[in-house]
Amino acid sequence: MIAPSHSYKIFLATMPVDFRKGMDGLASYVMSNFELDPFSGAFFVFRSKSRDKIKVLMWDGTGLVLIYKRAEGGGFVWPKLSEGTITMTKAQFEALFEGIDWRRVTSADYQHPKVFKKAAER
Repeated sequence: MIAPSHSYKIFLATMPVDFRKGMDGLASYVMSNFELDPFSGAFFVFRSKSRDKIKVLMWDGTGLVLIYKRAEGGGFVWPKLSEGTITMTKAQFEALFEGIDWRRVTSADYQHPKVFKKAAER
């Protein structure tokens, strides 16, 4: 699987899309419905009406990439239906892709390191 780095933006479409759409149809959907650039390198995640399929569209610098996955069993955990997109972290995306409840994934709270006085004097 092509995994996003921490610098990629990940957008999750909250409404189901027609899963007959291919790369060009989804790219057009991103431009017209979200007013975003599908060639920006961001990941665009789409859900099916049946909740058990996921499509991920991204531009890797040389072409469009489309990832399609069908979950066996319970399907994927999706947010409530609403218009537009929500952004996800890399960890949330990975949890969603694995069928884990991504809404429970949060980042640890890290403190910025402080410079010690002795180290600064050297």
